Amino acid sequence: MSRNTLPLGRVLGIPLRLDYSWFLIFALITWSLAVSYYPHEFPHWSGSLYWVIGAITAIMLFVSVLLHELGHSVLAMRFKVPVRKITLFIFGGIAQLGSEPPSAVAEFWIAIAGPAVSLALAFVFEILQHVLTGAEPLMALAKYLALINGMLFLFNLVPGFPLDGGRVLRAIVWGATKNLRRATFVAANVGRFIAFAFIFLGLWQALSGNLLNGIWIAFIGWFLDSAAAGQLHAQDAQDMMAGYKVAAAMNPQFVSIPSDMTLSHLVDEHILGSSQRCFAVTRGDRLSGLLTLHGLREIPRDQWATTTAEEAMIPFERLKVVTPDTELWTALEEMQRDGFNQLPVMIDDRVVGMLSREDTISFLQRLREFAR
Repeated sequence: MSRNTLPLGRVLGIPLRLDYSWFLIFALITWSLAVSYYPHEFPHWSGSLYWVIGAITAIMLFVSVLLHELGHSVLAMRFKVPVRKITLFIFGGIAQLGSEPPSAVAEFWIAIAGPAVSLALAFVFEILQHVLTGAEPLMALAKYLALINGMLFLFNLVPGFPLDGGRVLRAIVWGATKNLRRATFVAANVGRFIAFAFIFLGLWQALSGNLLNGIWIAFIGWFLDSAAAGQLHAQDAQDMMAGYKVAAAMNPQFVSIPSDMTLSHLVDEHILGSSQRCFAVTRGDRLSGLLTLHGLREIPRDQWATTTAEEAMIPFERLKVVTPDTELWTALEEMQRDGFNQLPVMIDDRVVGMLSREDTISFLQRLREFAR
């Protein structure tokens, strides 16, 4: 995802990123407000004022979404759940947690925190609406933000995963059954049912003449269904990998190169005509780092003859390392959480293999074939 996002800095220590799809929805919201909503509500404004307030409203809408996601994030960190990043995108925003909450109680409070922030913002903007009656454009802005935050509160409480209401439902089922897998299954399937209802409603509206609104509702339904189905697939993969260690999926055949090898030599000797995607960079008998094709491509081609593997590698200090006895699902979670595609597998100070996402996916496919 990071390749399709722009970094915006950090908020409370959490990386904030902007997906490129945000620019599309920002333009659409600004256009809709400037040519439809505000002219209908306030017909005596100038044309330029509609566009200025429309753009400010679109920005403040995403500020509201950011505060909503920060609500989730603050509670997650309080329960010792790491927050990888917050991404703003076409459907609003998402706080990506580094792991599952430790308990049903933690899941409940983390899930409910976002809607609680939206409800609080709705009340604040409702009060500002009455305070700012003498400045009509600002009053109009507060009125819209009170409405939209109230809608965000209600929409996110729909009890279908991955919406906040679905996570609340999962927490309740988890607490009642003491079974996270069953709770996830229930919440995700309720989420898919609700998603299909959105799709049906959207298609019905589109066929009834409300084309744009119908397409948008159906698109939201499709997104919700994809997210819920993805959660079910992830749960299925976790169940199938249960009990398997890294040793079962790792590739013991890996290429080790000296730290002083030039990149041009590496390309000529090991990459051309080979499917190798990462290399263990060693100095003597010790692992110095990992060189990936992505790291190689970041070096301009005309510098390959003078750049060594050590200069282009990921240093050992920044690497995530696993052992052959590490749970396979745990290793996959670490790769997803920290953005790594390969993990060196080590015993003491010795590399015994490499584990890549491709290795893990291939192993999972074999498990499914045998299961059938």
